[in-house]
Amino acid sequence: MNKNLLLVVTTTLVAIVSIFLTSPTNLLGPPTIPSSHDHLHSAKILHVSGAVGPESLVFDPNGEGPYTGVADGRVLKWIAGDDGNGSWADFAATTSNRNECVRPFAPEMEHVCGRPLGLRFDKKTGNLYIADAYLGLQVVGPTGGLATPVVTELEGQPMRFTNDLDIDEQEDVIYFTDTSTVYQRRQFMLSLLTKDKTGRLLKYDKSSKEVTVLARGLAFANGVALSKDSTFLLVAETTSCRILRFWLHGPNAGKSDVFTELPGFPDNIRRNSKGEFWVALHSKKGLFAKVMLSNSWIGKNIVKTSTQLQATALVIIRRKGTCNCHKAERGRENPASPGRLRWKNIKVY
Repeated sequence: MNKNLLLVVTTTLVAIVSIFLTSPTNLLGPPTIPSSHDHLHSAKILHVSGAVGPESLVFDPNGEGPYTGVADGRVLKWIAGDDGNGSWADFAATTSNRNECVRPFAPEMEHVCGRPLGLRFDKKTGNLYIADAYLGLQVVGPTGGLATPVVTELEGQPMRFTNDLDIDEQEDVIYFTDTSTVYQRRQFMLSLLTKDKTGRLLKYDKSSKEVTVLARGLAFANGVALSKDSTFLLVAETTSCRILRFWLHGPNAGKSDVFTELPGFPDNIRRNSKGEFWVALHSKKGLFAKVMLSNSWIGKNIVKTSTQLQATALVIIRRKGTCNCHKAERGRENPASPGRLRWKNIKVY
């Protein structure tokens, strides 16, 4: 099949699916999630004026914040006012080369301006560790300012897609993900469509400054969260719509298993004081997404055709902009999947 014919066929298929998705019956729209609750509608929105793409959220050791990284490369801090309102203020940046970083959203400039994703505070020092998609693992002091590099390359190659992190303060190590060794953040759709499995889970020892690869071959390695007792680590595998568990201590140390499978594409994972894990889903996995990701041939041919088709596929997969949070209650097993945890779901459309 020549390229022109392939382009026509693929475009036609995407158009047909789009028609179904925009029809009143919404035959191919994202599925509903059983036992879910619409609680997020009542949440207060902290509008990020002059910026887009707030990613990870974190509070400092004093409870101030939240802090978040945005698309133009800045890390912002929410300053609460006495009247219950507040505003965002610049807190940190991952590069000093910001003369051309003037637009809120400019993917073509991300490798210059930086793109802070995962954020975690070291509670002992007050330092903020930043996983910058292009500039690697960085750190900035409690008062903010220009962050300094911690890990920028591994095995002789620069980090291509640093994503999220968590800190084990007892052992003084940082666990973080490298989503892909092939694609960068602005090419994330290519990583999904081609079912790229070059993601890695890494460990940085702050004392020795050594980086160890704990796992390879991950399909879009994303969010990271350490268990309350530090015996295992959870990693979101976005393309596979699941959470993996890596055992760090105990009889299963060095082994890994599937912690749970999800009804959508997971992003960040955060643990609360009870030891429960909250997972944010980028979107739910509808029929179109299942078809797109069930066969890498489909994705690879869309990649070869045009960027417009990639954008169309992304819009369809993300249709009906869902905002999903899922909570796993530790210690309650799912009867349908022994050894895995039962999920409580909260969703909003």
